[in-house]
Order: sequence, then C-alpha cells, then structure tokens
Amino acid sequence: MASRPSRFRLLHRRRTLAAATALGGMTACILVAAPKEAHAQFRPQPMHLNTGAKTSPDEPATFQSDSVDYDDHANTVTWTGNVQVWQGDHVLRADKIVFDRDTGIVAARGNVATIQPDGSVLYANYAELTGNMRDGIMLHVNARLPENAKLAANGLRRTGGKVNVMSRAVYTACEICEKDKTRAPFWQFRAYDATQDLQHQRIDFRDTFIDIFGIPVIYLPYFSMTDPSSKRHSGFLMPGVTPHDRYLGTYFTIPYYWVLDDSSDITVQGLFSTKTGPQLSAQYRKLFNFGMLNVQGGIAYDTHRSSSYTNNFGEPVGRGNGHGMQGYIFANGQFSINKYWRAGANINLATSADYMRDYRVQGYGSDTLNSNVYLEGFGTGAYSRVDAQYYQGLNQGVIRNSDLPFVLPRYTYSYLAQPDAWGGRFGMSTTDFNVRRENGTSDMRGQLALNWDRPFTNRLGQKFLLTLHLDSMVYRAKKLYQQPNFYKTGATSVSGQVLPTIALKTNWPFIRTFEHGHGTQIVEPIVQAIYAPNTGAGTNDNIPNEDSLAYEFTDSTLFSLNRYQGTDRLDGGLRGNVGMHANWTWDGHEIDLLGGASFQEHITQDRLPYSGLDHHVSDIVARARVVPNQYFDFTARMRLNPYTSKFDFGDALFSAGVPHFRVRGGYIYEPVTPYYYYATDYRSSGPTQLYYVRTSELSGGFSTDWANWHLSGFARRSLSRKEFVSLGGDIGYNNDCFGLDFMYLKQYTSIGGQQRNSTYLFTVSFKTLGAFGLK
Repeated sequence: MASRPSRFRLLHRRRTLAAATALGGMTACILVAAPKEAHAQFRPQPMHLNTGAKTSPDEPATFQSDSVDYDDHANTVTWTGNVQVWQGDHVLRADKIVFDRDTGIVAARGNVATIQPDGSVLYANYAELTGNMRDGIMLHVNARLPENAKLAANGLRRTGGKVNVMSRAVYTACEICEKDKTRAPFWQFRAYDATQDLQHQRIDFRDTFIDIFGIPVIYLPYFSMTDPSSKRHSGFLMPGVTPHDRYLGTYFTIPYYWVLDDSSDITVQGLFSTKTGPQLSAQYRKLFNFGMLNVQGGIAYDTHRSSSYTNNFGEPVGRGNGHGMQGYIFANGQFSINKYWRAGANINLATSADYMRDYRVQGYGSDTLNSNVYLEGFGTGAYSRVDAQYYQGLNQGVIRNSDLPFVLPRYTYSYLAQPDAWGGRFGMSTTDFNVRRENGTSDMRGQLALNWDRPFTNRLGQKFLLTLHLDSMVYRAKKLYQQPNFYKTGATSVSGQVLPTIALKTNWPFIRTFEHGHGTQIVEPIVQAIYAPNTGAGTNDNIPNEDSLAYEFTDSTLFSLNRYQGTDRLDGGLRGNVGMHANWTWDGHEIDLLGGASFQEHITQDRLPYSGLDHHVSDIVARARVVPNQYFDFTARMRLNPYTSKFDFGDALFSAGVPHFRVRGGYIYEPVTPYYYYATDYRSSGPTQLYYVRTSELSGGFSTDWANWHLSGFARRSLSRKEFVSLGGDIGYNNDCFGLDFMYLKQYTSIGGQQRNSTYLFTVSFKTLGAFGLK
C-alpha cells in the first residue's frame, strides 16, 4: 500500500480513472436513510457554495484531501482529511471517503455535506452511494432548503436520483436555537416517513403531526406540499376557511395552481358557502416576448335578493338584477408592436354590483368599473394615443348608470420641440373625443392648443418667462338641455371657441446664506400678468362641458394660465397674479412659505360657488411647509375670503414620531361638497341641497413596531355630519418562520343602499406553506 500524506489534486490519474468515471454521474441529493425510533435533530452548518450548471457525465471529477491511500489488494482508494470532491459545480465534502473500485460504492464518513442543484445544502454523518451517485443511503440527515426551510430525518434512501424516501422526517422554516439545538421550534411537521419527488418537486408526508412549540396540535394522515426549491409548480394551494360572512355565511375556498408552460399558468378556485350558491373562478396569466396578458373571471348562482331603497337624491332604486346566474371578467393586456408603438386593453365587467358584494369580488365599493382599449406611440418629444372608454356604474346611491358616458374614440397628441433660434420652445397638443350618453349630452370635440415659452434673465437676477398660447375648439352637441350642461335648448348645436393668451411672469429671488454657510434663505417676489379675450367661460355659447366640471383655485394653480381641469372652460380676461415665496433651509431643517392672490378685471359667473374668484380681488391663497427635524413635518394650505374673513378652503397634514413609532393626521374643510354640484339642474333650480353640506373631516392614525411586533390604527370622522366615516386597526407578530395578524375595519358609509358591517380578519401564516385565516 502506498501513502501520500501531502495535500494534492488529481485529474484523470491512471490509478484514479475508475473513481473519476464512477463519480461522473454525480447529481444533487436531498437525502434520507435507515430508520431509527428517535426523531432527528437539526444541526445545520450552512455552506455558501453556488451551484446551478448541469454536470456532464463525461466531465472529470476533481479530488482534494490531506492524504490518499491506494490498497491494491482490496482494490480501494481512500481519501482522508478535509476531503472535497467536485465535478463542475457539484461538491461533496467529508472527513473520509472510500471508493471500492470493484463494487462502485462510495462511502463518506464524518461531516458529510453535499450541494443540491437548487442551492440547498444537505448534511449527514454517513453516506453510502453507488450507481454514479444516483442510488444510496444516508444516516442522520439535515437539509438546508431555499427560503430558510429545513428538513431532517434519521435516514434517507435515494433511488434513481429522482426519489428520496425518508424515515422519521421533520420539516420547519423556523430558526433553530443556537444555545439549545434540542429545543423545539415554534412549528414543525413531524412525520413517520416522507417522500421527496425531485423530478416533480413535491414532498409528501404520511402520519404527520403539526407541532407548536413541540406540542402536537393537528394530526394529518397525509399532507403534500411543493418543494421550497420549486418557484412554479402545479398543485393545490392553501385552502381558506371563513366561519362567518354577512352574505356568504361560512365558506370555503379551494385554489388549484396549474403551470401550463414556462410563460403561462392558471389558478382555479372553487368557493362553497352556506348562504348562497357556489362560485367557480379562474385567473390566467401569460408572458410574451412582446407583452403580457392577465385574465380573471368567475361565475356563480347568487341566491340573494337585494331590497329596494331610496338613494341620496331621493329617488327610489329597485332590486336590480343581482339574483340568479352571475359573473364577472377582468382582463388586461399590453403588447409592443415595435419600438415606437404599443397596444393594450383593460376590460372590467360584472353582471351586477350586488353579485360583486355578495362574493367579495375585488373592486366592489368603487363608483364605477372602467374599461378601455388603446394604441399609443412614443417619439422624440412626442406622444400619441387613441383609445375607447366604457364605464359601468356600481353605486346607484350616488351614480345613475344611464348618466355614464361611452367614449369612442378619444385621441390625444402632444409635442414639445427643441429650443429654437430665439431661445424659446414650441409645444402643441390636442385632445379630441366623441362622447355618447343614454341620458345626457352627447357631443364631439376637436381641439388644438399651441404654446411658445421664452425664458430669459436680466442683469439684476430677475427671471422672466414669456408665454404665447392659443386654444381652439369646435363642438357638435345634442341634448344640451340634459346633464351635465342643462342649457335651455333642445336642438343640435355646433359651436366653437378660439382663445389667444399672452402672459409674462417674473421671479426675483433674493438669496443669502447664514449659519456660517450651512443655511440658505430665499425671498422671492412673483408677479404675473395674463391677458386673453373675455369669453365668459363658454356660458352663453352653448359650448358643452366634459372635462372642466371642477375648478380649483389654490396655491398650486395661482400662476396657471387656465385653472379649470380641462379646456372646455377657459379663464379669459385681464388678470394679474402676485405672490411671495420664502424658504429657509439649514442643517436638515426647512421652512417653506407661499402666499398670493389674483386681481381680475372680469368676473365669470359660471363657476362653482365658493370658487374663490367671485370678486375682482380673489381669495388669498397660502401654503406652509415646516420640517424642523426628522421627527416632525407639517404642511397646510388655505384660501381666505377677504370680504367675509372666512375660510373657503383649508387642509393640513402632519406627521410626527421617533424610530419605531409614528403618528399621522389630517384635516380638510370646505363650505360645500363639490361632488354634487352637477347632480341636478343647477341653472334653473340651483345645486342639490347635498352640495351645500359642509365638508369638515378629520383623520388620524398611528403605527409602531418593536422587535417582531407591529401595531397600527386609524380613524376618519366627518365633523359636519357628526359621524365616523371609517376606523380600524391592525396588530400582528412576525418572525423568521410564522406570522400572526389581526385586523379590524368598520365602514360607516352606505354603498348601494347597504350598510357595511364590521370586518374582523385573523390570519396565521407559516413560511413556505401559506396562510389561513378567520374573517
């Protein structure tokens, strides 16, 4: 027998050629062996070795050890001391490895470790492998799997490199106590035997107990789960059980995930309840090289019959069509045509809002379901889009379905050129549409806006911006006497408007430093002059209104050419805007202030009441942002009427806290509720009384976390209506292997004539397994 005590590496040496050939089929193992009565204990020793490439059977194996012995009589090769065997990215480590060249058996002893193709690590006291490492046994096995999952067994038998059969197996995703490795984790599966199917990436447990802190709480004769190394694998997902729901009663959900191919899958779910019929739903997902497709839908037989009620407008609302066979479909897709153009669609349809409520379909509680199809293009400084839009009303308490429009088509285009020879930039945009309504005005619009901006600065540091702007629109409208216009005309109307505007704005910033250069102060007077012909905002021209139903005069629009949201209504006439901006910034602190007002020659009467522009001198608008340190920030805005000394608008937001604890709050005030202004014929009878209900609302909340715990709460209350809008909270615990969460939510608003009840949700989640809850 020859002995070579020094460290070395052998590659295809003559006397080790048989060993290299036998190890040529080395594959990954997650392993088990001969059974024992006592359950295995976890003793993981993480190795940070990367694997992923497939190994060729013809690729040579490389050995490294402190010494190697050749026994010609027994025909064996023995490697001793820090033995490492690797082939490609596959690695096997042990204190001692003996290879019998006659039988082809490789025996590894002492701190045996092997790396799996998915990156998991397996440890054993003893391993005996044969058949190119595809068959064999291991004793006292510990496997470190992806997502920090751990699997241990007294023994493992591997067959054909595809199946590992384990005895006395234990599985958990919890960390093992370093000081006492015999201490039971928070949860674990403890099975008499288990089978790991490497080919289909599943682990099946038989005669299984689920232990919590080492105490058996649930017995399962059989349990199957997806191997944590598998990211996409067909099979049943975690079922759900809800003991009580207002409309479903006690109900169960059983989802099944089906992998179709590398780029598509489908999830099918059955819902079975005690109060209504079952529902079958599915979600299909597909990725293409040039886009994606996501389709979700469901069908059910709804046995509930909704009651009629009176909505907020005092109108009776019938039961609707939410009884019987019902369904929904939500689909969205986006596809690239080339590097400049792409197309897409968002389709959201349901047979009734009551069905969405009864089966808790996502989207219930919104006012509408919105659908559109579109084609859009991108160029250098240019954007173009054509689309069609459809709306389905869900809340008849505030929206009449017949009032909703159908838009086919709508076209937008915008272009911004590079700076020209005069230093200015030219821009062009258009938004054209055809709006159809069953009950209301139907109209078509063609629109074109041209804009040219020229900035410059003088020697005194004043910054100027000269703007030349032109808006032009042409309309063809029918039923202008209906909502949302309510004109006193019944004939088809063709109208238009052209409005040129010239504006000059100057900012004169005065800057100084303080705090020895660590702070900066800016005081900046701002003056703007705007002139455009006084058109009266389209009041007398039978011009329909589709995109300018809201008017906002605040600090954010003080220097805007047009303070309407769209262009169906335009701000005309001669006006001047003045403001003062100040900012102090030093050592992480900031104070930012802005205040100003508008002076206008002409008063436009076709605006919402309390617009802030009812006189030649507008309301005073202001904004303040204060951030004294990292523990507190405050932002407030307001609009003050100088004639009545009353606030026409105000809101405030603040946030305060220290690490691990934060408090947030907000307040908003308006003397009206603008949403309801166009709900009735405001021209003849004035806005509905709902419009004159004051908006005064306070909201607040807090959040905190410490160690593994988290706690949060929120509340929203209408001070004018003297009632809560909503409130709720959440408390939970999460660590490396499990999570507990309890949520409470109370909605006080009425949706579709139905008052929502309180919702309680208790969720328990086990890492690598899923979650279940009570609601």
